[in-house]
Amino acid sequence: MPVTVVVGAQWGDEGKAKVIDLLAKEHGYVVRYQGGHNAGHTVVVGGERYALQLVPSGILYDHVVPVIGNGVVVDLPTLFAEIDGLEVRGISCARLQVSSRAHLIFPWHQAHDAIAEAVRGDDKIGTTLKGIGPAYADKARRVGLRAGDVVDPRAFAAAVRARAVAENAEITAAGGEPLDVDDIVDRFAVLGARLVPYVTDTVGLLHDALGRGDHLLLEGAQATFLDLDHGTYPYVTSSNPTAGGACAGTGLGPRDIDRVVGITKAYTTRVGAGPFPTELTDDDGDTLVDVGREFGTVTGRRRRAGWLDCVMLRHAVRLNSLSEVALTKLDVLDGFATVKVCTGYLLDGAAVRAYPDRADVLARIEPVYDELPGWGTTLSEVREPVDLPAAAGALIALVEREVGIPVRVVGVGAERDDYVIWRSPATQAGVGRSLAGARSRAEGDGPGDPRT
Repeated sequence: MPVTVVVGAQWGDEGKAKVIDLLAKEHGYVVRYQGGHNAGHTVVVGGERYALQLVPSGILYDHVVPVIGNGVVVDLPTLFAEIDGLEVRGISCARLQVSSRAHLIFPWHQAHDAIAEAVRGDDKIGTTLKGIGPAYADKARRVGLRAGDVVDPRAFAAAVRARAVAENAEITAAGGEPLDVDDIVDRFAVLGARLVPYVTDTVGLLHDALGRGDHLLLEGAQATFLDLDHGTYPYVTSSNPTAGGACAGTGLGPRDIDRVVGITKAYTTRVGAGPFPTELTDDDGDTLVDVGREFGTVTGRRRRAGWLDCVMLRHAVRLNSLSEVALTKLDVLDGFATVKVCTGYLLDGAAVRAYPDRADVLARIEPVYDELPGWGTTLSEVREPVDLPAAAGALIALVEREVGIPVRVVGVGAERDDYVIWRSPATQAGVGRSLAGARSRAEGDGPGDPRT
């Protein structure tokens, strides 16, 4: 399939990087299509953790061209710190391509972010204070600076100075600390010069790749229910992580997309404020956090945790036209005697199967659970469907029935190869051939495999 989109189907942190890493084996390009350095993707290879914020996950394979698309907002200090960290560990970033249309983040964006969050008081959204929202706001106001601007260093320096002076006036008027304009201009002149070799017309690049028959993998940051339009507004991000955002964020057309993989954990987590129907505030919730290591890759913040919500997943299937599901971190449930899955909602005592369109209504929802027995054994060594305990298979089958699409891959551990290509009776025919092929290639140390 020439173009595959990987989408988070919950509130983020679903383990997208691991699935992207798996799929990247069969793709020539891995493209990040939205978000910024407020989201982290973590891949574990041979016991080593690679925490990526802006560089696409496919960087770990030397046959992949990693691309930062036009829908991303780029913080240059973070990008180059990430590149330097990868290079030191022997991962070349020379292949990285950055869209000339991608907008840049500046210190004034982070200053505005902090001021806005402080003004909200007890009504904080829980932003990461990385300047993502203000950068997208400048894009919408048509005053932002883009990666392509760095190609003309003199004009870029003048534009940075003009914007810094104007933004400084707004920041100080709002009670913020004034920025050092000269320092910003000097620092971004250096950063801009360093960015020049990476800047390209990625829209043309990707269409040319399609024309040659190359396979493209598109990855988003955050997830469906943090989408600016379709998430639990206002507790959302500032862009569109849904599959529709993949087109706007790359310049590819809707008919170019063949496959949309939704990633969900076997439970649910959320960072920051906002309604969360299946949230657990008891010992079970603490166990999910501790065993699942549910702390933010970027911020280190403790995530909120709860049982898997299939009402959410059904809505994610609709919003993204999901063709299949990757169910991650099933092993986190190993120690539970009973596992619960939300299959319906109650609102004021009445049954509701549809996902509410308003956050205030979602906050009043009571989940309806199916309870399943736990499996009482570790899944970390399981690699074949037949070796999964029957109780674990029952949970997967329940998810398939509830969401109406097949589960193709099941995560059973943190390492790169800790997964099972799922083949239930309902999905046996034609199941995941490309994933099965990826498994066979992964078992050898081929060219570009970072385990070599």
